[in-house]
Amino acid sequence: MRITEDTVQIIFLGTTSNNGGSPTLYGTDRETFLVQGWKVLDAETLAKLNLPDHETVVEVPKALFHFVPPSVS
Repeated sequence: MRITEDTVQIIFLGTTSNNGGSPTLYGTDRETFLVQGWKVLDAETLAKLNLPDHETVVEVPKALFHFVPPSVS
């Protein structure tokens, strides 16, 4: 699924951060999630993922997914 660049409504779901930064989980009005996490910069890891130029990945702790609403999981 490719998401367009239209404005999206963001709903804060939770964070495991103590300072308001990463990692944080958001829901959207498109029934998708936004994940704020640490950029994966390791070239070897990125090569294994074979990402297109318009995509990226972030790393977050497993505990962040505690905030996924039960109706989704």
